[in-house]
Amino acid sequence: MNIITGKVWKFGDNIDTDLIIAARYLNTSDPHKLAEHVMEDADPDFVKKLQPGDIIVAGENFGCGSSREHAPIALKAAGVAAVVAKSFARIFYRNAFNMGLPIFELKESDKINEGDLISIDMDNGIIKDINKDIEYKFSPIPEFMQELLACGGLINYAKAEMLKKSQM
Repeated sequence: MNIITGKVWKFGDNIDTDLIIAARYLNTSDPHKLAEHVMEDADPDFVKKLQPGDIIVAGENFGCGSSREHAPIALKAAGVAAVVAKSFARIFYRNAFNMGLPIFELKESDKINEGDLISIDMDNGIIKDINKDIEYKFSPIPEFMQELLACGGLINYAKAEMLKKSQM
């Protein structure tokens, strides 16, 4: 089973890509340098508090704004295991999967509190708030999208597919 478990960090609606990684840091594509500044303008101490495997839970329209791929790269490099939100901007949604960052739409995301421990069962479409012993259902990610995540993103997936074909 594909289960992600982590501590929750809460953000609101309309968290745009400039809040995820500010434009002033886009002079690099080094994931580790980007990770040092993730969510800095929303919470200046976020990267100091974040632990590898933690999960961001947000409201509507997470990842809106510009279509920069740096945003999911920075989140993933910082150690964010997944993002759960009521909804995602379409380009961010695609970029997240392309970069290997698991994201999940959950209409009840506002019922989850910062600091809660949650588990995300990707196969069965269940998010469990362990602190409250409450389960929420979401539409499971299609198998192909789970393969992208398992490979670490689209480029790694394509490399693996090319390798398979060359060995036939």
